[in-house]
Amino acid sequence: MEISGVRQHAAWREKVLPPVERVRDGLWSIPVPIPDSPLRYVLVHAFELPGGVAIVDAGWDSEDSWQALVAGLAEAGHWIGDVRAVLVTHMHPDHFGLAGRVRAESGAWVGMHSADAALVGRDESVVGELLAESRAHLAATGAPDAVVAGFGIGSPGARNLMKSGPDRFLEDGERVDLPGWNLRAVWTPGHTPGHLCFHEAELGVLLSGDHVLPRISPNISVQPRQLPDPLGTYLRSLRAVADIDAGEVLPAHEYRFRGLRDRVDDLLTHHGERLAEIEKAVFDRPGSTCWELTTRLGWSRPFEEMREFQMRLAVGESLAHLLVLESGGRVRRGGEAVPLWWPAR
Repeated sequence: MEISGVRQHAAWREKVLPPVERVRDGLWSIPVPIPDSPLRYVLVHAFELPGGVAIVDAGWDSEDSWQALVAGLAEAGHWIGDVRAVLVTHMHPDHFGLAGRVRAESGAWVGMHSADAALVGRDESVVGELLAESRAHLAATGAPDAVVAGFGIGSPGARNLMKSGPDRFLEDGERVDLPGWNLRAVWTPGHTPGHLCFHEAELGVLLSGDHVLPRISPNISVQPRQLPDPLGTYLRSLRAVADIDAGEVLPAHEYRFRGLRDRVDDLLTHHGERLAEIEKAVFDRPGSTCWELTTRLGWSRPFEEMREFQMRLAVGESLAHLLVLESGGRVRRGGEAVPLWWPAR
């Protein structure tokens, strides 16, 4: 893998916001900050159109993020009223959060995959049901009561579910209606059920969203009413993009890079090693809960120093790996309310 977004990479290392950049003629990269997040920003990509612009993702729903998006578009020679379309890679708040505000300001249409669209546009009562299911799901991992109780209606993820849904569905292989561009949607479920990448074949670029990132693996978690096997699905989606003709990858976080197949291979290797690590943890401490196993794994920061929402993501990721191990006959579970995990033999 070769880092091509040199200025983005330098900004990442220096922990500052990268510059607005023209990536190709008519294609811009605009960093939009994510408040209080280790990811720091999302890279919104803007395609110039006759009489306007289309953006891929919109950013987090905060005033600072909004001002950064407006200023970034201005640096590219546009204003927010020029936006004709918002193509959403997936429904997480740092990607979908500002889509409705952009639509209200500009009249743009908003598009996303139908599988993610099914998760948004909920009223508070339905979101309340989902949160109750999520708390029960978290409790079943063996999570402490305080962590379970912290999953509330006021969380950013819950608020995002109550935002109005898209105007259009973008399905796998569909050519997106952007005059002057040959942009196709590529369905890559795993990180979310409806995650999309966008391939511009004539430019040879892949806008990879959170599916393929240059430095980290996206969080792949088990969530109620979503994919039953998110990691297995994600690994299949990874293999499916490995041979896409893309000389450069434009991810939604961090920095641009070349070498898509190499990075896919790295991610597949990472998850293979993680599966082996979790299998060993089960072997070393048979009869552990998913939460207990999660606390014993290596993370980018000590588990006990994580915030509660990061702990929830970590345990959801551990469970996704355990399900793959279980389906492969490498571990088994016992117990009822709080399953315990055992070596298969």
